[in-house]
Amino acid sequence: MVGDPSMTASPERFSSGPVLLFDGECGLCNRIVRIVLRIDRGGRLRFSPLQGPAAQSFLRANGLPTEDFDSLVFVPEWGRREGKSFLLRTDGVIAALRAVGGPARILAGVLAVFPSGWRDGGYRLVARSRYRIFGRWQERPLARPEWAARLME
Repeated sequence: MVGDPSMTASPERFSSGPVLLFDGECGLCNRIVRIVLRIDRGGRLRFSPLQGPAAQSFLRANGLPTEDFDSLVFVPEWGRREGKSFLLRTDGVIAALRAVGGPARILAGVLAVFPSGWRDGGYRLVARSRYRIFGRWQERPLARPEWAARLME
């Protein structure tokens, strides 16, 4: 996954705020998380691999697949995650970019112009081939140790 698992935070530390659940074994997904960590200077967004216990619990509680990691899940408020308040695929990407703010909001606005069917079609196309193109994630240290506090298992 993104960084050293021993450095990640427990789910209890994330009492509020947005959380992005991503495929922790995907090379593309982990690279994107690192880019978002870099541009999210305010540290607004938190992350959890879909394979981890916190995300698995969330997926089960919301009737989402627990073994199909082709879709990211954006949870706008982790402190109130009991309801069906989450976004999948490109709707989740747009919400995550808006949560990050700054220049990421511009990219969110550009993506939002396209109909969700088109966006999600492109998303599914990339999701099907991401392992062939980007491979599995090879564990490596985070560029900044403080980023570990924004990751949960």
